[in-house]
Amino acid sequence: MHSKISRGGRLGCLAALTLGLSSIPLVAGDWQYKSRPDLAPPRLNITIPATKEVESGYIFIAPFSGYPEGTHHGPAQAAPYIFTDTGDLVWSGFTYFSIWATNFQKGRYKGQDILFSFEGSHNAAYGHGHGHTTFLDQNYETIKELRAGNHRLTDKHEFHITNDETALIQIYHPVPYDLTPHGGSSEQQWIVDARFQELDIETGKVLFEWSSLEHVDPSEGYLPLNPGQAGSGYNSSDAWDYFHINSVDKDQDGNYLISARDANAVYKINGKTSEIIWQLGGKSSNFTLGDQVEFSFQHHARFLSRSADGKQEIFSLYDNSAHGTENGHGHEVHLYEYSRGKIIQVDTETWTSTIVQAFHPPDNLLSKSQGSTQVLPNGNVLVNWGSEGAITEFKSDGTPIFHFYMDSGLLGEAVENYRGFRYNWTGIPNEAPAIVALKDEAKETTSIYVSWNGDTETKSWRFYEVEDNGRRSYLGESKRKSFETVLELPHVGVKTVQAEALDAEGGVLVDTSIVKPDILIHEFKGKHQTGKNKLQKQQGEGVVPWLFFKGQKFFSRADL
Repeated sequence: MHSKISRGGRLGCLAALTLGLSSIPLVAGDWQYKSRPDLAPPRLNITIPATKEVESGYIFIAPFSGYPEGTHHGPAQAAPYIFTDTGDLVWSGFTYFSIWATNFQKGRYKGQDILFSFEGSHNAAYGHGHGHTTFLDQNYETIKELRAGNHRLTDKHEFHITNDETALIQIYHPVPYDLTPHGGSSEQQWIVDARFQELDIETGKVLFEWSSLEHVDPSEGYLPLNPGQAGSGYNSSDAWDYFHINSVDKDQDGNYLISARDANAVYKINGKTSEIIWQLGGKSSNFTLGDQVEFSFQHHARFLSRSADGKQEIFSLYDNSAHGTENGHGHEVHLYEYSRGKIIQVDTETWTSTIVQAFHPPDNLLSKSQGSTQVLPNGNVLVNWGSEGAITEFKSDGTPIFHFYMDSGLLGEAVENYRGFRYNWTGIPNEAPAIVALKDEAKETTSIYVSWNGDTETKSWRFYEVEDNGRRSYLGESKRKSFETVLELPHVGVKTVQAEALDAEGGVLVDTSIVKPDILIHEFKGKHQTGKNKLQKQQGEGVVPWLFFKGQKFFSRADL
């Protein structure tokens, strides 16, 4: 079973306090990379190491700590990330997306692999956001920002490229509405008209727009019209979110599949008339539900396949089986003891539905929000457990073969992740690689560290000392085994250093800048002492018998 250390816990006894600094573990983000001290990504807590049966590719996630945006810079850096199966960082998007980002994926645009992510505001209390979708190319350069058309606001839940030219987005659209038939007072007059659009990516032109209020009565909603996450309708910021679209997909016939979380239903929409073709789940299901098919407050419905005559269709979804937020805000609903990824078949001849496979969480996780289910090319299934901050890869028979949490060390209890994916990816950064050389004069050694954020092609690094005339002397070569590569030198006499990245064939990809070695740990040499230095001096004079520092506070026996 997985356990996490409480972020708010304090040392509760004298024995624990007297352990001092030496026993206080450093948070996971402290100086992970000597060459990139600005980066502090979460560390993956891998509880089931990836077996040889996992699909190829990298893990794409955008974890956040559950706190208001912009409040954490350090071990809880919220950003899109690419990781290997061993938990090694490939790319940190922390410096590429300036505001809250989610739904980070790889896609195809104009025949090229691209990255995209929502970035904008995040209203966690009401489960929506407003912003735009940003595209990056394989050099991690911004090539496009796409927004909703018809003066709508792009929400955070969906951006799905259906081919190289069009994309599906979801819209949170509050409108005035008579809510008295649904228990509202005369002051409660706002409802969310959940919408989605299909856009031409190049021009931003709206090709199709669908409105929930035009086709689904608010009585189909499961969450009540009263204070809570679904909204109480008193104003546009508190509009009643009776439907809540959180995913949109499109099939080869031009019809759409949408997940309406707060209606506990999946709908197939006619792409020409906008009419509902069928509904699975909810209060007006067209299908009888087979064993394990029932779902609630679900996410991420995706078409998978259909029979030749079109009467049987298979799709995947993430069944939360719960609703609420991790801090207890809003309506708390638990229908099952744990969430599951599911593959479901519907039959429009018999109007029955059956479970193809259900994927059970290794630790019986129940996520009150978020989540995704991705069927991989080799038949494996990657399930992201949403607000539980975990991901599992399963074999097609439901066997877990890889499982991890996004802990970020001691600060990881509240880590969440909206969607998670696995993709093959080739990244060639335009940004320069980072290099630093650090002298440890006590050990008389020099360590040269180098990294290149987002690079997937470097196989080894070659290091040189650079003389004043520009001539380079070979220092050594190190195979690249992780995000950062180091060359250890048994002396401190190196004046300036440089490294070059080598690909699999030994070709040079890029040179680093030329840097002078620096001291590993600096000491203050000036006349003025800090408060801590003064206390340490007093300790040496016998004024303070012992002292240690934790969490911006000094502790001594006098404090006990």
